[in-house]
Amino acid sequence: MAVVLSLSWAGVSPEQYDAVREAVGWEERVPDGACLHVAWFETDTLRVTDVWESPEDFERFFAERLAPAVEKVGITGQPDTQLLPLHRRFVAPGVGGAA
Repeated sequence: MAVVLSLSWAGVSPEQYDAVREAVGWEERVPDGACLHVAWFETDTLRVTDVWESPEDFERFFAERLAPAVEKVGITGQPDTQLLPLHRRFVAPGVGGAA
């Protein structure tokens, strides 16, 4: 069952996010089950919305790739997260790629 991950992590900077993104390489080596990743910053807080094919896909990615990169970059604290069942997904025609 596909799931939506909603994450809010206070104190994470754009530079730290970019360092984790580079270390993990999820755009170059897309994790199994990853469908969508959107990230933005609100004041001093990282916000993320992801769509994954299953909770297990996200949990595997987190354990094997994301957590080690977060530790390497030196991000502290814990994010507030929710992992909820996806009800509906729509992708507009012609939308794709990274920005």
